[in-house]
Amino acid sequence: MIDFDYAKLIPWFPALGAVLCVLCCMKKELHKLAGPICVISILTSLVVAFGIYTQVPGVVGGDGEMAGRFLVDPFWTWIKVGDFVAPWGYFFDPLTMIMLFVITGVGSLIAWYANGYMAGDRGYARFFAGVCIFIFAMTNLVMGDNLILLYLGWEGVGLASYLLIGFYYNQPIAVEAAKKAFIVNRIGDLGFALGIFLTYLTFGSVQYADIIPAAQAILTGHAEVLTDGALAAYTTALTTNNYEIWTAWIPFLLMLGAFGKSAQIPLYVWLPDAMAGPTPVSALVHAATMVTSGVYMIARLTPIFQLSEYALPAVAIVGGVTCLYAGTIALTSNDLKGVFAYSTISQLGYMFVGVAVVSVGGVFHLLTHACFKALLFLTAGSVMHALAGNLDIRTMSGLRKKMPFTAILMFCGCVALAGLPLSAGYYSKDLLLGDAILKGMSSAPHASWYYAAGVLGIITAFVTAFYTFRLWFKVFMGPLKWEMGTDHDHEPVDDMEVITDAVAKEEEEHTGHHHHAPHEMPFFLMNLPLIPLALAALFVGLIATGMFKLFGIEFHILSVDWIAGMLEKSTEFAASHPDHSEAAHHTHVTVEIISGCLAVGGFLLAAWFHWIKRDWVAPVVNLPGIKQLCGLLVGKYYIDELYERVIRKPLNDIGHMCVKFDEIVINGFVYLIGFLPRMGGYIIKPAQSGKLQGYGVSMVIGMAVIMLLVFYAWINAPGS
Repeated sequence: MIDFDYAKLIPWFPALGAVLCVLCCMKKELHKLAGPICVISILTSLVVAFGIYTQVPGVVGGDGEMAGRFLVDPFWTWIKVGDFVAPWGYFFDPLTMIMLFVITGVGSLIAWYANGYMAGDRGYARFFAGVCIFIFAMTNLVMGDNLILLYLGWEGVGLASYLLIGFYYNQPIAVEAAKKAFIVNRIGDLGFALGIFLTYLTFGSVQYADIIPAAQAILTGHAEVLTDGALAAYTTALTTNNYEIWTAWIPFLLMLGAFGKSAQIPLYVWLPDAMAGPTPVSALVHAATMVTSGVYMIARLTPIFQLSEYALPAVAIVGGVTCLYAGTIALTSNDLKGVFAYSTISQLGYMFVGVAVVSVGGVFHLLTHACFKALLFLTAGSVMHALAGNLDIRTMSGLRKKMPFTAILMFCGCVALAGLPLSAGYYSKDLLLGDAILKGMSSAPHASWYYAAGVLGIITAFVTAFYTFRLWFKVFMGPLKWEMGTDHDHEPVDDMEVITDAVAKEEEEHTGHHHHAPHEMPFFLMNLPLIPLALAALFVGLIATGMFKLFGIEFHILSVDWIAGMLEKSTEFAASHPDHSEAAHHTHVTVEIISGCLAVGGFLLAAWFHWIKRDWVAPVVNLPGIKQLCGLLVGKYYIDELYERVIRKPLNDIGHMCVKFDEIVINGFVYLIGFLPRMGGYIIKPAQSGKLQGYGVSMVIGMAVIMLLVFYAWINAPGS
């Protein structure tokens, strides 16, 4: 057990690691120290998080209740302007702890793997400095006790993401991907910032300890137990002139930020391109942590979202549509990392459905997804590393013979992603889908939206299982064949470039070119850190729920449902109560059976078409209707092209028009103003010749003109 005051240091260990890694960048001899420094700094934060775990109110073994009061640990006053105060303080409840376990636990394993993956790269120390900056920002995001500190962490992870996506800055596609991610997120962040401003105008505070209990009191009608700050926020909100309008708009503005950061329709387009960064970046930033920020924000501020009857139903339907939409694109993707990129968007849709129906499964799926998706990206990185940068799954087959350990590790991740029974994904995904269907059958406002989101999620369960094992069977099963990429000297390559030119097609046993053959990764540096992720992908659902659960039949193995016991005491459930009735149980059992059967069906269909009967794929794909559908999916619904024509090109044209207007009209007007005095100067310049007789003549002419004007005025004067 660690003194709770040390909890303040959790973000600052990675910050110190970032400083040391930057120092390592300055001297070539120190470069190799950056990786271990990064791993140790993140692991230290993880140890401290575990040490203070049982001291947080609401967790197992902790003291205190979460209903109506929250633990706030002030650090220092960060911003104070008039009545506005935003301290740099940290907020701990069970939701905070779960997020810290994900960030520091999964993050340390990814950093460990990156020590091997990035070995020999010229930007080795710079990479780990970026990782430490990211962890510092992400821990502040989830630990901050107010919306301003949340926003600081939010923008911090955006900056770190920009630096890491564009890590290979000499490659145009990486630079474009980094800019695309940064710009698209600015759209969502504008809405998020406006939501924070409006929250302050409504409640007079940005502190969680004030605004969350105040929103809870508004929803429940009970304000008796509020603290002074929360009571002031409650009173301010109810006496605000535009209270109903503002509380209706606040969730939608915050929601825009969540959709941008967590890649939901229509702001998802940056995430697939973000795979241009090194593979550990894909695992850390775009699978396990940063992209879940939007899910975390909605879970943290659920009572605020409940103030509008349309907000959470909108979150649910966007999540449901996104999970099916992105899943269908993954069906036809031939890019090894691209499949997992669209899968991430799809799984984030599931999480949004979960938090929208205020289900334990929403954040639970965030936890399980972090484990199995990090595993999948890192094993994909191992395959890519072994094939010198090749990512085209059409050029791979039977690699289990060359990389058996990697094949087993990826299989564990695929089982969890597909939601096959007893895997982590099975427990978390079916839990949130059951809650969505249950809420859809209730009398809640706009219940049909929840029901539709649940149905879309159930359909996606089949799609997910099919595209997941389509990839695994194509890459690891069947006859042995491969094509190498162009990265034979292990120089940095663009992860998104699908390399189809074969440079070493012959098999190892028939040639002497052993150095061109795929090979297993170093065990200690790259495979060992994947073992905990594989075990988590298989068993974290069982451990977190404390039971075996198969098609509705439960076999309890532990005395407590850990995940429910944690989350139901967090701010997410401040004004909600889970339904544990018998009818709810039957609904969950039905959904589990349907979803489980669909997942098994997708697995078997993928095995048939992409392992047993691969020659059947081409005839089926060329059938009328299916061919056109596949073309649409290969084109990714042409959304990027639509954005290009409808948004980017018109804005570009408007920009050019503004430039021309500035050059011709504005600059022309300025030039005209300057030209008139100059023209007058040129006209009178001959009169300033310096000759005395010339000045005399000018004076005589001037006097004559004046006399004529006076004479003219005199003869035309009235009465003259």
